Amino acid sequence: MSAVICGSLAYDTIMVFQDQFKNHILPDKVHILNVSFLVPKMRREFGGCAGNIAYNLKLLGGDPLPMATVGQDFGPYREHLERHGIRLEGVRVFEDQFTPQCFITTDLDNNQLTAFHPGAMSCSHHNHVGDVPNVEFGIVAPDGREAMLQHSADFAARGVPFIFDPGQAMPLFTGEEFRTMIGQADYVIVNDYESQLLQSRTGWDAEEIARHTKAYIVTLGPRGSLIHTGGAVIEIPPARERQVVDPTGCGDAYRAGLIHGIMRGYDWPTIGRMASLMGALKVEHPGTQNQHFTYAQFAAEFEEQFGYALG
Repeated sequence: MSAVICGSLAYDTIMVFQDQFKNHILPDKVHILNVSFLVPKMRREFGGCAGNIAYNLKLLGGDPLPMATVGQDFGPYREHLERHGIRLEGVRVFEDQFTPQCFITTDLDNNQLTAFHPGAMSCSHHNHVGDVPNVEFGIVAPDGREAMLQHSADFAARGVPFIFDPGQAMPLFTGEEFRTMIGQADYVIVNDYESQLLQSRTGWDAEEIARHTKAYIVTLGPRGSLIHTGGAVIEIPPARERQVVDPTGCGDAYRAGLIHGIMRGYDWPTIGRMASLMGALKVEHPGTQNQHFTYAQFAAEFEEQFGYALG
């Protein structure tokens, strides 16, 4: 069963400053700030929400089709996705652009300075959900503003069930636009902070948002998640991780578990636990696409943690 994953494909360049930013920034001189940090540690990871969700969904045995726009430097990322059997018919290359890139510098207090170059993502509205045959499910994850509006409308027009995931794109939309996309979507997912923002922007509380969807999912980090559905709130416990190495991409892994569980027709308590476990398995590894396991291993871990088997 195919799932179209609308969102970004990006390179994440992560650097570590072996000191504290505060030791090198004069508070009374920030208006003329001019600093340079030596970063002896650096790594480059494959990222972007579409890539992360697709990678994790593939681990579960799904058939993800990322829909994204990339640039002239996409070659290494293409090879990585092809090596893991992820289809690329929905990826469009713009040779006069760069692939979206995020540059993150972290100090020893885990403070971060981040710069994001959208590159080819600014052209993402040139991709159309309507051009993809045999779509059974979809997700509209953070992407260009026009693309997110367009993809939501296109999924709804085709009658394809989909998840609306505003995430980092929260500042891009008006309250009316949010209300429209929520009404078009079958499911909405946000974290607890984003949930407060979404309620503020729409003027709807969590119960009202849930009434416009089949389920409103709110993730709570290490405290698990809540699924508002059918007039009830289902509490999902967090899965246990063996170690916390890197939480980056945990939310995208959760979304992959959510998609897989919905498409397989599981009940909401099971869907939520599958998603929770996917997030826990991710944080045990650095980067967003470096964890490896089979579905059989996932199912065995699920039974061990939650006390029952996946049917």
